[in-house]
Formats: sequence, C-alpha cells, structure tokens
Amino acid sequence: MFEFVESRFDQILFASWQHFSLVAQCLIIATVLAVVTAGLVYRSPALRSAANSVSAIGLTIPAFALVGLLIAPFGFGVVPAVIVVVFFAVLPILRNAVVGLTSIDRSVIESARGIGMTRFQVLRRIELPMAWPVILAGIRVSAQMVMGIAAITAYVLGPGLGGFIFTGLSRLGGANSLESVVTGIVAVIILALILDFLLVGLGRLTISRGIRV
Repeated sequence: MFEFVESRFDQILFASWQHFSLVAQCLIIATVLAVVTAGLVYRSPALRSAANSVSAIGLTIPAFALVGLLIAPFGFGVVPAVIVVVFFAVLPILRNAVVGLTSIDRSVIESARGIGMTRFQVLRRIELPMAWPVILAGIRVSAQMVMGIAAITAYVLGPGLGGFIFTGLSRLGGANSLESVVTGIVAVIILALILDFLLVGLGRLTISRGIRV
C-alpha cells in the first residue's frame, strides 16, 4: 500500500485537488440556487410544501442511475459530473433554507417593516442573516453527501478520486486493485473532513456572535 501511494503520489494529489474543486464549486452553485429558490417560495405554504417535496423525492433518486441517464444528452466528461453533483447538493440546502427562513419570529420581521424596510431589505438584512446558521448546517450535510457522489461521476469520466475506485473495482483481484480502491476511499474521507472543517470556520466568520450564543 505504501509503495502504491508513493509511486502515484503526484497523481493522487492532482485527483484530490480535482475532486475537492468539483465539490466546492458545485456547493457554491447549489447554495446560490437553493437560497434564491427558498427566497422565492418560503412565504407561500403551497410553494414551500412543493420545495420540501422536491427535496425529499430528489434524494431517493439513485446517483448512479442519474449519472447514467446524463450520458446520452451530455456525453462523458465534466458537464454531467457537475450537473449530478449540483443536483444532489441543492436538495439539503434548499430544505434547510426554507426551514430557516420560515422559523424566524414574525415580530422581528414586522418591526423591520415598521421602520420602513422594503420586503427585499428585510430578506437581505434580517431574514437571511438570521437563517444563515440553519442554511450553513444544510451546506455541511450537502458537502459530506456530494463528496461521495462526486466519486461516482468517474463513471462518466468526471474529474476526481473516483477513477481510483472504479479502476480498482474493474480489475478486483489483480495487482494493486485493492490498493487503488482503498486509496480512493481514504482520500475522499480525508477531503470530506477538510471541507467540513473549512465550513465550520466559515460559520465562525459569518455568523454573528449574538446569533451563535
């Protein structure tokens, strides 16, 4: 195992960076999409219920099946990988964003409207900052989930550590097959821990002390 990692260390580092970059960029896209969608639907009970239903149903879709379905319209490469990761990343964030925005005390919102704030100003300056801890919790859950899903995108030749896993599984029993699978899995776990640590730090920087207390 040590010889396998040592001989391919540069390749492992490059694949790890690709994997981390894919997940991080897709998380940013997913967060923007989820927060914008939540901001549009959270005031309507019907739309809020629909958003929660979509989040629940979307999580039941097998990631491998979705990856396979995207081969026909998008072929192989980065595009289907990004679509799959963003799709699954949006779901937990959207649910938490809706919950966070709807759980804010209405008296706080009425006070803000009472001093002349517009609806958009209330959302931007009051509701989103107060809901941010709940949204960030959804981002952390999403990050851990899609870190593993990103490995599956190697099936469509997506970037990342999934190549080590699929290569090892395709020739299981052969030379270095087990080492390849273990390397990919362990590296994904390490990246997940690093990303979660960074998100905890982001929370420390972006959540006001009053809200944390």
